[in-house]
Amino acid sequence: ASELGARSPGEPHRRVLLALAHRVSATRRGEESRYGRPEELLADLRAVQSSLADAGAKRHAFGGVQHLIWQVETYGFHLTELEVRQHSQVHTKALAELEGGEAISAQTEEVLEVFRAIADIQSDRGLRAAGRYVVSFTQAASDLANVHRLARHALGDDAPVLDVVPLFETFADLQAAPGILAEAVTFPEFQARMADTGNRLEVMLGYSDSSKDVGPVAANLALYEAQAKIALWAQESGIELTLFHGRGGALGRGGGPANSAILAQPPHSVDGRFKLTEQGEVIFARYGEPAIAMRHIDQVAAATLLASSPSVEQRTSDAAARFADIAAVMDRSSRERFFSLVKAEGFAPWFATVTPMEEIGLLALGSRPARRGLSVESLEDLRAIPWVFAWTQARINLAGWFGLGTALAAVGDEARLTEAYRDWPLLHTMIDNVAMSLAKTDERIARQYLALGDRDDLAQLVLDEMTLTREWVVRLTGGVGLLENKPILQRAVQLRTPYVDALSLLQLRALRALRDPDAASGSGADDEQKRLLLLSVSGVAAGLQNTG
Repeated sequence: ASELGARSPGEPHRRVLLALAHRVSATRRGEESRYGRPEELLADLRAVQSSLADAGAKRHAFGGVQHLIWQVETYGFHLTELEVRQHSQVHTKALAELEGGEAISAQTEEVLEVFRAIADIQSDRGLRAAGRYVVSFTQAASDLANVHRLARHALGDDAPVLDVVPLFETFADLQAAPGILAEAVTFPEFQARMADTGNRLEVMLGYSDSSKDVGPVAANLALYEAQAKIALWAQESGIELTLFHGRGGALGRGGGPANSAILAQPPHSVDGRFKLTEQGEVIFARYGEPAIAMRHIDQVAAATLLASSPSVEQRTSDAAARFADIAAVMDRSSRERFFSLVKAEGFAPWFATVTPMEEIGLLALGSRPARRGLSVESLEDLRAIPWVFAWTQARINLAGWFGLGTALAAVGDEARLTEAYRDWPLLHTMIDNVAMSLAKTDERIARQYLALGDRDDLAQLVLDEMTLTREWVVRLTGGVGLLENKPILQRAVQLRTPYVDALSLLQLRALRALRDPDAASGSGADDEQKRLLLLSVSGVAAGLQNTG
């Protein structure tokens, strides 16, 4: 302080800011004079701002000082918030060991270490640096309570402050979500945290597993219904809800244009707050170029504001009520059609044969293994992300459209469906996304992949549904071909397709060579085919986009 007094005599505000800068430096280095948390720095900055404003220096108070306050409010001492995500069954197993007198496994010890790491981060960088804990496959309110129990096992009374976020993924879990949430908010730990945050609650929705569970059409309708019920419950309970959308780039994982998806959300499910995951090649496509990144963020921000307006909410609500009978028919018929394929005897091994699913699992492309077991004997063994990715690589894109043609045909009334496509944002977005997905399929190449298997009945089922869906989508969107109502997108797809076709044919060659029982395993030629496969997978994903 004496040094600063000599350096800046008669400049009290400069001296204070230099002192703050010194403490920020000490915070970075972990020294004794550090700030304990970002809120302390904010309080000092607001004191400087208030003093400047009282002295008549409003340009300084609400110029540079205000910008610094905004930066501290946004980034704290952490820059980026870390979120932890763990499967509910891992928690259940850990608690059984800890409370049942069993030997503590390495997995359980790791679970406890995560809580200790969160506590260390919060102590070092503030509560916002880490604290959101997402529980995958939340199926009961007890799955959420288990997080707090484990935190106490790890640290006792020194457990970190946690915002436990349920992740509802399967069709059944989405339907059960409102009841699970209503029970969870009665837990003392939830009530205490919500009291500290102004009754805020975050809920994550999974797109991939619900789509693999019941098909893309029924999953979309189930996600809409779940959001509507959760939003209504939150509104009636006085809870400030943020829905966290676990979307991927592929249509089977909730992909597609984000702004149109936001505008199709149920009333009060946005309310000025929209959170989503960005994955795979979508990150580079949307944020790799600053100008495109700003345009994308502008579009998402505008859609979030519009979706929260009373007029848009009323339009969405009215349309959902007016076309509820169509939704019911589409849900039932699309699910039956999807089950006729995926529940057919021998479907899972056939799927692994007609797509490069097994080979994708050998490549260093994902954050998790492609399947939960050692082989694909049932659809439950397979993770949702490679399920979508493998169909995309085979130029079939089945996870994005299968069942829609049957659903629309079951409704049958083209005039009513045209009206619904025009007035119902959910159906409009669904059909436009499917049109894009189908435009990136290629029936000639798809037939070659389907020929890798020995089930002509399943192959024909896929091709028949592809034809039926394409016919209905074209009828509703107008014209004689796909994407004629979106000529810029249509042209972009047409320009890329020939290059992707060549890569797909090379991939087929590599697949046949790698699966040839007469080929010498482990040979140099085998390594070359694996390299060719890797290059083709990356190229097809980049060319088709919407695959992340």
